[in-house]
Amino acid sequence: MSSNPAETVDFELDADGSVPRRVEVDCSGLSDKGLVRQNNEDHFLIGRFGRFLKPLQTNIANPPPDDFLQEGYGLVVADGVGGHRGGEIASELAIRTLRELALDTSDWIISAGKLEAQRVMARMADRYRKIDAALTDRAQADPLLSKMATTMTLACSVGPSMILAHVGDSRAYLFRAGKLHQLTRDHTLAQEMLDQGEIQRLEDASQSTRHALMRVLGSAASYCTADVDHLALADQDQILLCTDGLTDMVANDVIAALVSESPTAAQACQKLVAEALKNGGKDNVTVVVGRYRIFANE
Repeated sequence: MSSNPAETVDFELDADGSVPRRVEVDCSGLSDKGLVRQNNEDHFLIGRFGRFLKPLQTNIANPPPDDFLQEGYGLVVADGVGGHRGGEIASELAIRTLRELALDTSDWIISAGKLEAQRVMARMADRYRKIDAALTDRAQADPLLSKMATTMTLACSVGPSMILAHVGDSRAYLFRAGKLHQLTRDHTLAQEMLDQGEIQRLEDASQSTRHALMRVLGSAASYCTADVDHLALADQDQILLCTDGLTDMVANDVIAALVSESPTAAQACQKLVAEALKNGGKDNVTVVVGRYRIFANE
């Protein structure tokens, strides 16, 4: 399994730095509380956004049709932690706050150019900080929510340009040319032990260290800065976002096979969740799949 191979993939930009190529996205998500947990602390959101001009009234002969100049997609999953309903509230509040921050942005950057991508990356890191603050404020205001926190992983694309933002251990994968590549790095104690050479494989770590989160949104004691990356999508790429209810229950080679054999994003989600449940369903399981068709300029 390679780490972020898509960073090495480049794409041609127009003279003004934009990428006008048409992109079609088939995306779907599915969440299940599993077979052990009493409630579902996972949440997900799939959204489409764009810049367009819709003629409402004109005296121009043969008025132009609706013009969609740019279109993008946002995929996000969040896995809440905390006693009682804290985790459920944390993951939902994180996604709601992200949506509100996006809608409140006065100058939406609807472009796939490289300079715009840098601005989006900085803006996304700032949004994660604001989400962390919002969750911390909510927890401090309600003693019953004092331990609530959440992971959150986001994939946001315009054209073939994608921004990834990530805190926690909910993963993003790229499925390209028959191979599954993990794009995110788990913010867990086990991953730190692996990085420091204390263990050779994540599978060698104990369950407690594999689930000990070192970075989450909403915990005042944690380091919450998001990992933010930029990658270029290729035609036929698939992006999978998922909580650890999938990755703890289903091996990567099986995930790859199920994604590969599924004719639609919705069917891929159904097969992945069903496999996690078949293997025990010990946690909430949430998956979001996006499939990208990228057409050359005409």
